[in-house]
Amino acid sequence: MARVTNVTSTEKASPMRETIAGRYAAPVDLSKFAWLSIAAAVVTIVLKSGAAWLTGSVGLLSDALESVVNLVAAIFALVALKVSIKPPDSNHPFGHSKAEYFSAAFEGIMIFVAAVVIIYSAVERILNPRMPEQLGFGLLISVVASLINGGVGFLLIRAGKQRRSATLSADGRHLMTDVVTSVAVIIGVGLVALTNLQVLDPIVAILAGINILWTGWRLIRSSSEGLMDIALPPEDEAKIEGVLDRFRADGEIDFHAVRTRESGNRRFMEMHVLVPDEWSVKRAHDLAEDVIDELVKVEPDLRVSAHLEPKSDPRSYEDIDI
Repeated sequence: MARVTNVTSTEKASPMRETIAGRYAAPVDLSKFAWLSIAAAVVTIVLKSGAAWLTGSVGLLSDALESVVNLVAAIFALVALKVSIKPPDSNHPFGHSKAEYFSAAFEGIMIFVAAVVIIYSAVERILNPRMPEQLGFGLLISVVASLINGGVGFLLIRAGKQRRSATLSADGRHLMTDVVTSVAVIIGVGLVALTNLQVLDPIVAILAGINILWTGWRLIRSSSEGLMDIALPPEDEAKIEGVLDRFRADGEIDFHAVRTRESGNRRFMEMHVLVPDEWSVKRAHDLAEDVIDELVKVEPDLRVSAHLEPKSDPRSYEDIDI
């Protein structure tokens, strides 16, 4: 029996079946969160720059520089989020959702730049020490800025997890790391006030710079995994296997060459569906459509492509490992 034709989720056997728009929800515009991040970055830049100017603290200056990075990254995130929800076109048939990974990678690079500047400034301060002034007021301003970043970072991480947005998750993690860095700086400046040892301030700044480098590396690594078509998380693949196992239960059909991949706010899956040789194309096609419908119920963002094959044809098993 000849191999049955390829069936994808965009092909319909009958006009009576639901439309693509009915099966797959359109990507959600998340740019409002990027605007929130931009607003938070502008406010914290003003606050932290003022604190650094008042105190002369290189640690607080490092905090202000990281907020500049936050602003640039937030603007880039805004652009990426707008691009990522654009519908597929002739040049990008799988959509534009990978644009989010470029945003996360760009943010990681900007973090590296900020870290180098911070560490350089701290080393210069060690070589030319100067006691920070007006520590109390500067610390108060830094605390307020950290509370703003913490609140916005929490919202971005939560939205990124709910919407599977690499851009929002990266931006949120960056802001939360900024909070940790700010706490370290506050402790360092406080120690200077208590001990009169001005070298503690640049030392804390260097530690903050190292922390920022680590954050940048993690963001670049995670975005690279997305660009390399990393598979869905194990818990989500378990849901998919659960659906396929229900259809395998009667022993008539089977599946192999099941593959998944992440692509920003979209997820893709392909599989080969093995059906009895005597089935008609229509029966096999209807079965494939039913499987896809069930898969989309458990993973709403999943775009599925199914290839039908006769179970007894040896050629059906030649391309399992691609």
